[in-house]
Amino acid sequence: MNKEVKERFDEYPENARIRLEELRNLVFQIASDSELGEVDETLKWGEPSYSVKTGSPLRMDWKLKSPENYYLYFNCQTKLVDTFQELYGAELEFQGNRAIVMPLSKPLPETAIKSCLELALTYQQRKHLPLLGV
Repeated sequence: MNKEVKERFDEYPENARIRLEELRNLVFQIASDSELGEVDETLKWGEPSYSVKTGSPLRMDWKLKSPENYYLYFNCQTKLVDTFQELYGAELEFQGNRAIVMPLSKPLPETAIKSCLELALTYQQRKHLPLLGV
């Protein structure tokens, strides 16, 4: 784990850190399973950020001002969140066209989140397809 990212993860409350580590592990698992190459892990705006050459960068975070949730952020200039809303609007909660909001009190909606992460990590190959090829 990138040193700065590790320090940031260490600052999160335990319940948020566990959830964010779940998300991080999914990013690396999907990148590996799909042979997307090396994942660039950095801090952007103080938030853990992940990108691969074939995708659109994504970030994750927990915020003190809304301690009951954690967030998965996507580039708002893409069609990603609009597509996620169409596919998973009944299952996931969104913040505008930039984030998926997940309550810490509920299990990670793994099937939907894995799909969203895969679409983000392969966005460059899919961006011209209707519903990103889903």
